[in-house]
This record gives sequence, structure tokens and C-alpha cells, in this order.
Amino acid sequence: MGEEKTHGKLDGSLETMAAPRKPSNNKFAVACATLASMTSILLGYDIGVMSGAVIFIKDDLKISDTQIEVLVGILNLYSLVGSAAAGRTSDWIGRRYTIVFAAAIFFVGALLMGFATNYAFLMVGRFVAGIGVGYALMIAPVYTAEVSPASSRGFLTSFPEVFINAGILLGYVSNYAFARLPENLGWRLMLGVGAIPSVFLALGVLAMPESPRWLVMQGRLGDAKRVLNRISDTPEEADLRLADIKAAAGIPESSTDDFVAVPKRSHGEGVWKELLVTPTPTVRRILIAAVGIHFFQQASGIDSVVLYSPRVFEQAGIKKKSSLLGTTVAVGFTKTTFILVATFLLDRIGRRPLLLSSTGGMIASLAMLGFGLTMVNNHPGVKLEWAVAMCIASILAYVAFFSIGLGPITWVYSSEIFPLRLRAQGASIGVAVNRVTSGVLTMTFISLYKKITIGGAFFLYGGIAALAWIFFYTFLPETRGKTLEEVEELFVKKKDGKVQLAAGAAGTA
Repeated sequence: MGEEKTHGKLDGSLETMAAPRKPSNNKFAVACATLASMTSILLGYDIGVMSGAVIFIKDDLKISDTQIEVLVGILNLYSLVGSAAAGRTSDWIGRRYTIVFAAAIFFVGALLMGFATNYAFLMVGRFVAGIGVGYALMIAPVYTAEVSPASSRGFLTSFPEVFINAGILLGYVSNYAFARLPENLGWRLMLGVGAIPSVFLALGVLAMPESPRWLVMQGRLGDAKRVLNRISDTPEEADLRLADIKAAAGIPESSTDDFVAVPKRSHGEGVWKELLVTPTPTVRRILIAAVGIHFFQQASGIDSVVLYSPRVFEQAGIKKKSSLLGTTVAVGFTKTTFILVATFLLDRIGRRPLLLSSTGGMIASLAMLGFGLTMVNNHPGVKLEWAVAMCIASILAYVAFFSIGLGPITWVYSSEIFPLRLRAQGASIGVAVNRVTSGVLTMTFISLYKKITIGGAFFLYGGIAALAWIFFYTFLPETRGKTLEEVEELFVKKKDGKVQLAAGAAGTA
């Protein structure tokens, strides 16, 4: 009862007392979230630039379609090494230095790819870059969620997806800019310039504060309180957040010293057992929710569309290389524009409405794309301009719908539902599922469409998106406006045996 009153007091203070302080504090939280989230630009750039670079790599290195599939998709599997290690690394050295580490690894990988002299050398560069991508994908949303006030957490935690899209657009622009250079030089510059952003990222992140939740996990209460005072909307919210984090970390509320002793598990020990071997019913439901949303985000075909968009447009009837690359820039621009729309809606209308409407639009777009490509393939030698236009329009609609919901919400949702003690490793499991699914799809796309036609491949993705909609509707509660410590309660099983979806749905009202 006392806790309810406390939260009521917080809600009131957010409305009535925060006005003078909110802009200043929110600016600082936005700056921290922006710097951390820019790490995701590394993955986006790699996805975007590789989609065009493979056109020239295939001709220059004389490699097969199967080798292209492996080259394009293998980075996702390599990133598993980074995402698996990132949870423990971030619990050990902190969220901030983990971001610096991710940028440094990607820097080396980009240089190796840029100087590659053959296919094997190129794959070594992909391996190193993949580890950096895995680290970045795990740590950016975790850090951002942990520094964000509840009132704007959805907005701020969607930033990693914003920068993935910005990176994709930059990759497409790089393709277009370097396409006119000699074949053996152009693709190497496309891949190698990816090292430049990582330098600025590593330097910028050093100016950020450490996550207050990680500081509490290390017993550094004084440092955590100072950070919370800067990133919270009001002093009262900062005090409440500190009390909630202390409770989640097992630190008595009466402990007010700047430094306190903490259990060893706060450094990450025993977490994997609690997540995977002996999870409570609540933790199991949270894990299923995180794994499910990450799986469906990729299984619905987004990376196949983005990575192979030149090939898809070629199948639709566009043959000229410059036209293919120019059309992919339109895909990147659309994807980036609509992700910006999503960032402003997440905390206003909630996660569930955006997620369900986004997935519904993706289903319709994939059906249109499958139909258009089928018509083009069924009339070889005949240019069906209406079908080509339908294919282009449906791809643009698909990436737009993805960007207003499923794209950003996957990272927002999975970073906010895990309890503090499990957050880093739990998020790394979600990233691992995300990358494995993406890797499987991108490494089999060409083979898949050769077996069941390219139209059939997108009909298949549409069917998977329909299953995703059902999963989201029945299993994911609303988390808008909840503190990270309150979100866990949404997954507690009631006596009637149902997850508290009703409570979550109320948050969308």
C-alpha cells in the first residue's frame, strides 16, 4: 500500500513539479541515449553497404551465389560471439566501457574488410566486425534503458533502431558514391570507411556517465545517486529510482553510504543458471517474450529485404546497376524516416498498439510483394510496369511498417522487461536469437527463392508475420510508463493462470 502511495506521489510530481527541471534533465538523458545508441550505426552501415558491395565483390573476386549468401549472412552468426560475451563483460567492466570495446573491435574489422585481398581474408574481417556488432547490439539498448526516466524510456530506447536505420541509409549512400570507382577499389572503400564512425563513437562515449543500475550493482550508491539526479525528471523520481534499484539489487533501503558491500552475484555470477536452468515462472515468461519478439522481428524477412534489395529489384525488372543502387537509397530513406515517427509515438500511444498495427501492415505489404514478384516471374520477357511499381511500393510500405513498430519496439521491449540482476545476460540471449534468425534467413534467401520462387519466399515471410501478430496479441503486456522495476510485475502469473495482459492493456488507454 505504501508503495502504491509512493508511485502515486511520483506520478503527481511528474505532472506538477517537474516542469522547471524536466527540459534540462531530459536533454542530458537524450544526450546519453544518443551517444550510446550511435553504436548501432555500425550494424546498420554493414547491412546497407554489403547489400550493394556484393554486386562488385562477386565480379571482382569471382565468387558464387552460395559464397555471397555466406558472406552476407555470416556476420549475424559471428556476432553471437560478441553478444554472448557482452552480458558478462558489461556486468564486469561497466556498460560504458563495453560500448568503447565494441567500437574498437568493429574498427579493426572494417579495416580488415577494406584491405581484403581475397574471399578468405574478407571472411576474417567479417568475423572481427561481427564480434563488434554483437557487443553493440546488446549493450546500446541496455544502457539506454537504464539511464532513461520512465516518462521517456520508449522514446530514448528506440534510438538504437534509429541509428541502425541511419547506418543502413549511410551504407546505401556509400554504395552509390563509390560505385563509379574501379571495381577492385570501390567495394573496398565501401567497406573500409565503416571504420571512421567507430573512432568518434569511442571518444564520445567516454564523456557519458556510467549506468546508475550498474553502479548500484557494484555498491557505488553515491555515484549512482549523482547520475540519477542528472537523468531523472525530478529529485523525487531520482530518490524513488534509487530505492527501487537498491531493492532489486538486494541492498537494504537503510543503506545510505557512498559505498556498500554487494552480493557476488551482482558481478554476473549465477545469472545464466537463474535464466536457463532454474527460472521462476515469471522469469520464464519474460524470457519467452524476449526470445519471441526477437525471433519474429527477423523471421518476418526484414534483413532479406534490406540486404538483398538490389537483387529483389532486379527480379522485379530493374536491371541497370546505378538504378538498382539508387532505388535502394529510397528504401533506406523510407526506413529511416518512419523510425523517427515511431520514436515520438512509443511513449504516447504505447508499445502494443504500434506493434500490432506495424505487424498487420507488414503482412499486407509482404502479400502484395509476393503477388507482384509472382506476376513478373510468370511473364518472362514482358515488362509489367504495374507489377514493377507494385513491388517497389510494397517494399517501401514494408520497411515503413517495420520501422514504426516491430523494428524499434523489439529493442525497447527486450531491454526493459528483464529484472535488474538478469538484464544484461537476458538481453544478450535476445540478441543471440535475433542474429541467429537473421543469419539463417540471409544465408538461405537466394537458395530459398530458387526453390519456391522469389514471390513464394515473401509469401512465406508473410505467413510468419501473421504468426507473430498472434504471439504479440496474446503474450506481450503493455509496458508504457512503468519503471523498469515495475515492469517485472506485469509478467507475474495471477491466480486465474493468466499473464497480466489486462493490466498491460490498461496502459495503452
